[in-house]
Amino acid sequence: VQLQASGGGTVQAGDSLRLSCEVSGGTNRDYAIGWFRQAPRKEREFVAVISWSGAVTLYGDSVKGRFTISRDKRKSTGYLEMSSLKPEDTAVYYCAVDFSQRTQVVPNPYDVWGQGTQVTVSS
Repeated sequence: VQLQASGGGTVQAGDSLRLSCEVSGGTNRDYAIGWFRQAPRKEREFVAVISWSGAVTLYGDSVKGRFTISRDKRKSTGYLEMSSLKPEDTAVYYCAVDFSQRTQVVPNPYDVWGQGTQVTVSS
């Protein structure tokens, strides 16, 4: 299984971006999709997670009300809609899948990680 994160870029504060996470490799297992981010000299931070069914979503406190996680199972792709971006949102954003299907808010349980996509928000 491979994950390909995309959609990052450089934007102004207040702008929006949509990140995508394409899952490939032909897995027939169910999985939750999580998003994490890591800024320079900081630990990896939980952003959001969505269950296999999509019925459960969780968000980190710093992004609640601004970010929305979703998924399209037909396309094996997860999305992170980011709005009202702030300079403190600047980081490399990673997606990951958890085959246990639990909606984890810490990085360790996730089974496969994408390569990350850079998001830079200027003031």
